[in-house]
Amino acid sequence: MASQVESFIRKVVAEGAIKVAEFNRWRPRVVAKANPFLIGIHEPLGDEATLENPEVTGTIPPELDGCYLRNGPNPIEANPATYHWFLGDGMIHGLRLKHGKAQWYKNRWVRTSSVSKALGEPPAPGTRNGRFDTVNTNILGHAGKIWALVEAGGFPVEIDGDLETVAHNPFAGTLHGAFTAHPHVDPDTGEMHAICYDAQILDAVRYVVVGADGRVRRDEKIAVEHGPSIHDCAITENYVIVLDLPVTFSMKSLLAGQDFPYAWNPKHRARVGLLPRKHPGELVWCEVAPCYVFHPANAYERADGKIVFDACVHDTMFAQNAHGPVSARLAFERWTIDPVTRRVNREVIDPDAQEFPRIDQRRTGKPYRFAYALAVENGSAEAMPQTRLFKHDLETGRREVHDFGPNRLPGEFTFVPRSAGSAEDDGWLMGFVLNAKNGTADFVVLDAQNFAGPPQAEVHLARRIPPGFHGNWVASGTG
Repeated sequence: MASQVESFIRKVVAEGAIKVAEFNRWRPRVVAKANPFLIGIHEPLGDEATLENPEVTGTIPPELDGCYLRNGPNPIEANPATYHWFLGDGMIHGLRLKHGKAQWYKNRWVRTSSVSKALGEPPAPGTRNGRFDTVNTNILGHAGKIWALVEAGGFPVEIDGDLETVAHNPFAGTLHGAFTAHPHVDPDTGEMHAICYDAQILDAVRYVVVGADGRVRRDEKIAVEHGPSIHDCAITENYVIVLDLPVTFSMKSLLAGQDFPYAWNPKHRARVGLLPRKHPGELVWCEVAPCYVFHPANAYERADGKIVFDACVHDTMFAQNAHGPVSARLAFERWTIDPVTRRVNREVIDPDAQEFPRIDQRRTGKPYRFAYALAVENGSAEAMPQTRLFKHDLETGRREVHDFGPNRLPGEFTFVPRSAGSAEDDGWLMGFVLNAKNGTADFVVLDAQNFAGPPQAEVHLARRIPPGFHGNWVASGTG
């Protein structure tokens, strides 16, 4: 770890670099072509709305009592020359379901300092982690509250049941550093496990455990180099899987005024770490061929001690494009990690490009059978979704496809079980679908066991919902 003197020097240099970056970020520039994440399907919404009792086709399952919530970037103000999709102001879209009816749809900005200022409101209460307080990536229920989440610096933001910002809330003051957008809840203990990094700390990331009571109970540093971007992780019964891959902090990008100062770094060794969850022990690093993973589907341990890790894997990331994710190759893979030989065997489950894999979260860290993912365009700088969702049966190898039809572009879909004791595939998949031709959207509920068939229900929203990031179902009384 760095000494106190080294840490002070780094802090002074970082503050100077940030000032240069802020100057360059807002310099007038000639933009050769429009930023793809500010036009077309990604054009930001300019207002907040409430739609009461939207029209429904089909039958909403009466078992569904709660809210589907999704977070994503929607900048109030952006410089097209430097804007990066990952840095837009957070906007939450939500749909309330009860008694087989859609009661309302709402969209609300997460009240960060810049959003509150732009809207002419006083700043939202609560503690920020330094300057960075944009929260735009995920939203979930935990410990009786709803949390909007982001990585790389921001604290969680507590949201109420009407999508209004309550406060920036570092888990009742128990979080002492950046959190993540992708914690994973152990279905047996209710604990939330996360690998967290901070853009201003290049030599360490942290393993953080938030208890079922919403308070941090473990915060452990992990030594790294170059400031890697660790978007997600995975857990098994005994391990947390740490993805230390070659996308790292880029001083060159920061000084150029780019909003997102991370880039592909071929000098950074790609490796996967196995950190013991339950008892202190050595973190076992296993080298892997250079690649990048945003989102694992799941991981679990086999009887022979090897770990199975399934994920959507990019060959490179942020190697050229400065506005959003792009890679030449993207596939759904299975990695078999051997903690004894420290080797990783990679196999392709499905070569077609896909992202945002989801599972039945009751199977998190356990052997599982089904995974669901969004088909995307390979090599697309605009992260353009296709019109299809995939369902993988990992036991039989069969893949099913649900196609929403021309100009209908789905986002990430979330699995919700029919009941606490229902089978792994017995439930519904739900998410927003953008109608690119007419500028409206639908909330769609699919029967997971009739995946390729017609939707069970569609809620029609006379409103465009741009592509976003992650969403979850929050049942009444759980958040």
